[in-house]
Amino acid sequence: MIRVFIADAHPIIHKGVKAVFRNSTEINIVGKGLHYRELHDFLNAKKASIVILELELPGFEGIHLINQLKEKHPKVRFLIFSALKEEVYAINTLKAGASGYLCKSNPLSRLREAILKISAGGVYITSELAELIAFDQAGANPLSVFEKLSRREIQVLRLLINGNKNIEIASSLNISDKTVSTYRARIMKKLNAKNVIDLARKTQEVDLDMF
Repeated sequence: MIRVFIADAHPIIHKGVKAVFRNSTEINIVGKGLHYRELHDFLNAKKASIVILELELPGFEGIHLINQLKEKHPKVRFLIFSALKEEVYAINTLKAGASGYLCKSNPLSRLREAILKISAGGVYITSELAELIAFDQAGANPLSVFEKLSRREIQVLRLLINGNKNIEIASSLNISDKTVSTYRARIMKKLNAKNVIDLARKTQEVDLDMF
C-alpha cells in the first residue's frame, strides 16, 4: 500500500483526493497538512511514501525546501500538485528533487497515474510539459530565462511590471523596502534588464498572464 500525505492549504483538496482513493487497494491517504510545519512534523514522526505538495502551502518559503526535505527524508518522493503554471515552475521543482508535477487544472483522477509512476521509481510529467522541455532543450523556448527566478522574485516582477513602486510592493508582500530593492536588483541581473521598461518588454515576450 502506498502511503500518501497531502500538504495543501485548501480543505476541499484534501476531501477531493480522499474521495478519489477512498476505495483504493493501492493508495492510502495517511495524513494531511494545511501548513508546511504540519508536513515537517508528520515526516519527522511518521512514514509516508509520497507527499502531494502545493507550492503555495503556507510556510513553504521556496522550492529549495524540496531539496532540504529530500536530504532529510530520502525515501519520500514529492509530487507537486499546484495551481501554479507548470511551464514556469515545473522544471525548477524537478531540479530541486520533486518526482513529478501536475497542475490543478488537470482532473483529480490523474493523481492515481502520477502516484503509481512515482512509487515505481519514475518521474511524472504531463505530455505537454515533456514537449515544453524538449522545446527548451532545442534552445527555442523564451520561458527558459524565467526559470532562473524564484517564486518570490516572480511575484516581485509581476508587481513591478504592473507599475507598483517599491513601497507598494513591500506592503503587498509584507516585506521591507530594502528586501524589495534586493529582489529588484536580482531580477534585473538574472533577466539582463536595464530598467522596468526593459523588464516589461521581456515579460511581454512570454505572456504576463502566466505568472
